[in-house]
Amino acid sequence: MSEHKFPTEVIDLPSGGKVYPKDSPLAKGKLELKYMTTREEDILMSENLIKKGLVIDKLLDSLIVTKGVQQANLVVGDKNAVLVAARILAYGPEYAAEVTNPNNSEQTVNHVFDLSQCPFKKLPKDVDYSGNSFDYTTDIGKNKIKFKLLTGADEALIEKDLKQSAKFGYSSDISTKLRYTVIEVDGDSKAETIIEFTQNMLARDSMALRNYIKEISPDIDLTSEIEIGGETVSVSIPLTVTFFWPQSI
Repeated sequence: MSEHKFPTEVIDLPSGGKVYPKDSPLAKGKLELKYMTTREEDILMSENLIKKGLVIDKLLDSLIVTKGVQQANLVVGDKNAVLVAARILAYGPEYAAEVTNPNNSEQTVNHVFDLSQCPFKKLPKDVDYSGNSFDYTTDIGKNKIKFKLLTGADEALIEKDLKQSAKFGYSSDISTKLRYTVIEVDGDSKAETIIEFTQNMLARDSMALRNYIKEISPDIDLTSEIEIGGETVSVSIPLTVTFFWPQSI
């Protein structure tokens, strides 16, 4: 059977490639994606992948054309942008969803968002993104830590750990994510040191660190100004089931 040549697009990444090694294909800050075909629609319809929570990851891996790159290699903000770009290439930029007025939960409206108008976050100019390693000193505990931005691979490991924790009846969302984010504490990079620190971190320091990570993380801005109930409000674009499963004919 002859190999089909599908149309592709080269898209920009919110990180600009700054967080990746210089020899990585991602260091240029661009990624080549192919347009979705019925093969990818079959992936979206796979009940087995849906049950396992793997359907989006498998979809993106099928769409990424750049050699040597999988969704697992992308930092989370870049992965989010690739997801939006894949949706635009597949079904167009128009995305209909129901949203609620953040000022009045009883007011809802069906709105058509233009995904092509979602900008990338502006990155702070005083942060060095090279090597995906960042320094931070906690305000209260005065701990000198190093952390990284999470990747798709980290997300998968975190999800696995959280499911395991849930089996024993407890939630560890914050400490688990911090365990994968922090790579050094006061010059010590041993796993047991990081586990001990992230499980017993002062709440104020934990919140401040998480806010700082959010502030410097590259991402796509999925907020939009719309009119609900006669007022203009800012809402988060909801990534509902119809994002990749729009109503079919």
